[in-house]
Amino acid sequence: MKIYANSLPNDSEQLKKMLLELQQAMAEKDKALVEKDKKITEQAIQINQFIERYEIAKRKQFGKSSEQSPGGGETFNEAEETLDEADKMLLAEVDSKQVPIIKNKPKRKPLPKDLPRKVVTIDLPFDEQVCDCCQSRLHKIGEARSEKLEFVPAHIKVIETVRPKYACKQCEKTGTENHIKNAPMPPTPIPKGIATASLLSQLITAKYQYGLPLYRQESMFNDYGISLSRQTMSDWLIRCSELLMPLYNVL
Repeated sequence: MKIYANSLPNDSEQLKKMLLELQQAMAEKDKALVEKDKKITEQAIQINQFIERYEIAKRKQFGKSSEQSPGGGETFNEAEETLDEADKMLLAEVDSKQVPIIKNKPKRKPLPKDLPRKVVTIDLPFDEQVCDCCQSRLHKIGEARSEKLEFVPAHIKVIETVRPKYACKQCEKTGTENHIKNAPMPPTPIPKGIATASLLSQLITAKYQYGLPLYRQESMFNDYGISLSRQTMSDWLIRCSELLMPLYNVL
């Protein structure tokens, strides 16, 4: 609002009053500007936060981080952190130039006795079974045994069910209606499906116990040369849930 000199009153009291009103109006405008600047700053911070969240979500979905698993930062040093005491002692012996004298050396826990075992015997050739001093024939006094744990990857096989068909020759000769007979199909969790109970159990365990998504299981089957889509596996899991519903209700 413009103020002209000829519009000002001559009374000093009125001038003071007008000045105070102008000062109050200016203070209110300044306060409004401060509030507006504060609001603009808050909105800018929110926009930056939204942009940052969007970028993080995009990297998680499409970037390398989408393949990370919980505890991914410890992926590469997990082996070192999970060594048992016996392994640490063995590594210390290999790394050090002098083997330290260790009292009460910890022993590695024995492997379960019920695991299948393959015994590999490495014997001296017959011509080396002689004494280095007198060349006399050596005799066996014992054995040195050691165990190593071997992993056998899962294998897949096809179960082909053959049901011979039978017909009556006499009825064929006489032209009588001939009834073909064969053994009934054994019951399966999903009739007319290719999945056995063991395969369905593997899919359920991998997905719900070990958190392996169906698209990764699909990739694993592709490595075996088997085309098994995640949609098919998803349908199987739904059918299994229906079959297991009575058991779930009892529990």
